Amino acid sequence: MQHDAANDAVDTFEKVRGRLTGLAYRMTGLRADAEDAVQDAWLRWQRTDRSKVEDPEAFLSTVVTRLCLDRLRRRRREQAAYDGPWLPEPLLGAAGGAPAGPVEETLASDISFALMLALERLSPLERAAFLLHDVFDMGFGEIAEMLGRSEAACRQLASRARDNIRKARPRFSVDAREHEAVATAFLNAARQDDVEGLSRLLAEGAVLHSDGGGQKIAARNLISGALRVAKFLAGVARKFGSTPAWRCRVLLGGLPGELTLEADGTRQATAVEVADGRVQAVYVLRNPDKLARLWVEAGGPDEMPGPAATP
Repeated sequence: MQHDAANDAVDTFEKVRGRLTGLAYRMTGLRADAEDAVQDAWLRWQRTDRSKVEDPEAFLSTVVTRLCLDRLRRRRREQAAYDGPWLPEPLLGAAGGAPAGPVEETLASDISFALMLALERLSPLERAAFLLHDVFDMGFGEIAEMLGRSEAACRQLASRARDNIRKARPRFSVDAREHEAVATAFLNAARQDDVEGLSRLLAEGAVLHSDGGGQKIAARNLISGALRVAKFLAGVARKFGSTPAWRCRVLLGGLPGELTLEADGTRQATAVEVADGRVQAVYVLRNPDKLARLWVEAGGPDEMPGPAATP
């Protein structure tokens, strides 16, 4: 009987693992944190008197949500001392745009940098209320129990979050082929010392986000405006060289981009967001802690051709 109960516990958990991972990733923006939260939920599930649990999925979603809220609150304190802009860890896309990570495909329809950064601007409770209701289709009564707030308060949290996200996310739909073509032209131009050429591809209000985590050279502030972004990228190409030691086109957080091994041995991920035929945002991730798994999944080379860059 104990063996059957243990098997039932495993089967029940595995049925919802993908959904829990999708929730935890969106809550935290880091796959390691998401997987830790799901693992902690599994340990609690093993210790729980499961005969008293009427809805295992709701129970486990509550556990994961609360664990992620704790992580988000701790991280907010840590990010106050973070060196430069903070970017989420993107999921690597496979051919056809399907996510290659552990998140279920049906739950990974919108994991773009734009959404993940918009979520970062929310309070932990706003983030939870929005995700649980708008992405995971949970009722506000259920969400109220999860968050320990009234149903009316949860409605307000989700409404505020929705308004903030609507303002932060791109307002225009983009044809996938156009997005890819513009992104390809931009990624190639960014390797040249060509301010004029880059400027033509950038929207007037384009923004460059660069995350080195204090471990690699990166812009310590957001760079805004087509000319400023173009000058910055041309300067990087001029100073560090235009030809990476290894280059692989991929989808990152649902956006066209590339993984590169730079000439100095630095690993880098670059994603490009396009609207109205122009690049609206560029995301450059150089923090080694956020690149390790992407590198393995993409089959990046182990050997470094030169010494690592220093901040």
